[in-house]
Amino acid sequence: MKHRIYILTFLCSLILFSCSDEYLNKEPLSDVTEESFFQKSSDLELYTNGFYRMFPEASVYNGDERAGEIITTNLSEEMRSARLIPTSGGGWNWDYLRDINYFLEHYEKCDDENAKKHYSGVARFFRAYFYFDKLKRFGDVPWYDYTIDPTDTESLQKPRDSRQFVTDKIIEDLDYAIANLNDETQAYRITKYSALALKSRVGLYEGTYEKYRNIDGYEKFLLASADASLILMDDSPYTIYSTGDTMHDYMNLFNAHDAETSEMILSRQFTQTVAVDHNVNYYTTTSSYGRPGMPKELVNSYLMNDGSRFTDQANYNAIFFLEEVANRDPRLSQTIRTPGYTRKGEAMEIAPNLGATTTGYQLTKYVTEPIYDTNDESITDLPILRFGEVLLNYAEAKAELGTISQTDLDNSIQQLRNRVGMPGLSMAEANSNPDPFMAEQYPTVAGANKGLILEIRRERRIELYMENHRWDDIVRWQSGQTITNPLRGMYFPGPGNYDLDGDGNTDVVLFEGEEPGGQTEGIQYIELGSDIFLDENNLVDPQPDFNNRTFDEERDYLYPIPRVELQLNPNLTQNPGWE
Repeated sequence: MKHRIYILTFLCSLILFSCSDEYLNKEPLSDVTEESFFQKSSDLELYTNGFYRMFPEASVYNGDERAGEIITTNLSEEMRSARLIPTSGGGWNWDYLRDINYFLEHYEKCDDENAKKHYSGVARFFRAYFYFDKLKRFGDVPWYDYTIDPTDTESLQKPRDSRQFVTDKIIEDLDYAIANLNDETQAYRITKYSALALKSRVGLYEGTYEKYRNIDGYEKFLLASADASLILMDDSPYTIYSTGDTMHDYMNLFNAHDAETSEMILSRQFTQTVAVDHNVNYYTTTSSYGRPGMPKELVNSYLMNDGSRFTDQANYNAIFFLEEVANRDPRLSQTIRTPGYTRKGEAMEIAPNLGATTTGYQLTKYVTEPIYDTNDESITDLPILRFGEVLLNYAEAKAELGTISQTDLDNSIQQLRNRVGMPGLSMAEANSNPDPFMAEQYPTVAGANKGLILEIRRERRIELYMENHRWDDIVRWQSGQTITNPLRGMYFPGPGNYDLDGDGNTDVVLFEGEEPGGQTEGIQYIELGSDIFLDENNLVDPQPDFNNRTFDEERDYLYPIPRVELQLNPNLTQNPGWE
């Protein structure tokens, strides 16, 4: 029976990842046993293919929705403080770990030494990936590096290991993977560079998580992040994708059908050939599916294109859209619809569609040609690990350690700014004049590098928008109160006719009471107090029913362990605040 369980894993991997003739010419599945499998390189590859199912399928932006970085018609449970202790499920699933550990107990039967090195590295990468996900969600978790026999009560009732111990083991697995994985660039497969990039992420996460909670020993994790990042910066084929087109390169990196391998270290592949697609076009363009929008607080965070701060000007929250988005960091116009926006493959300039966004700031990241606008028809490859993140990880780790220099900034963040033609970040200027707007968002940032750390956080939020980082960043920075800030959108002085694309023609009519007659095709007619709500400052309020949200600092950074798991294992303890 035990053998048949792993035959099922084998079959799922075969169906999902192995479509070429190379994998169809195999012995019948009924003949696959523990004794006959794991003998050849192709066996190891086929088995480890199943691990790729761990990667997110489409919602790479899930972490942004959870944190209110993307505001939709339905706020997340995290935003509403509506999470409950589940009876079962809730992310406490260990099936993949058993598959990984089973592989690691049997792969050495293979007689191909190179294959053993590489695919054991793949397995160790995925064990690190698996445990990193559990660490972020639950904190302390039991560490298992072996398969558990159903009669092994001691293992089944193992208590939780400390997060420091688990992180040490994650780093250990990644170091093994780095030393053994193939040294090559493959956008859809695990390589040495994937392991280095994940180590960069893990070290930064745990190092800052512990630093902002005053836990001793956090420095070693920040050092691990900086070291892994520097190897990728100095000794890898990756760079920032740039053709010199500062007004389009950032956008084009994400709306390309195929992953841009100069920057994308690891991506999730989507293709209509085998009906593997996602819904980002539909998600961002339709009026019937969430209506995602960027919050005004994030729009305010984008610098002017000369590097000055938008929020240094008076009454910055009462500036109409056309002036608000003019002369800003070009990444803003490459992330939301602004004047001059055209769809990929199209020539017609189009204004924001207020019916498709809760805030007025309509998202364009990942959006491609209109022919992919039907639900689950999008085929853009989605990023999992990219070089741009590595540069940000390096700068932040060094800044939090207090060892950063201007040269470090020039070698990291400056590369990201060069792509969009933005001036450099000056360490001396940032620290001598910390941005009060940013400081209000992150009151726990202090010390000699306060101003610089705030600027690095700004850069990270802008560069990595819609890439599933925001929730994790808020958790590790212990900045949960950030998600209780008012959710707001565009400024409108009141009822009237508005030009949103600067062509001199009306795009939107806001009205109260009776709907205007003699309507013109192509103009959006929106009723105040029904279709859209304005607050006392004439800012769009996308969620008027949720303006009194809370965040429990003692509870809400971690998720609860399901009730049934606590019953099955009396040595497990519930996370604080969820008892």
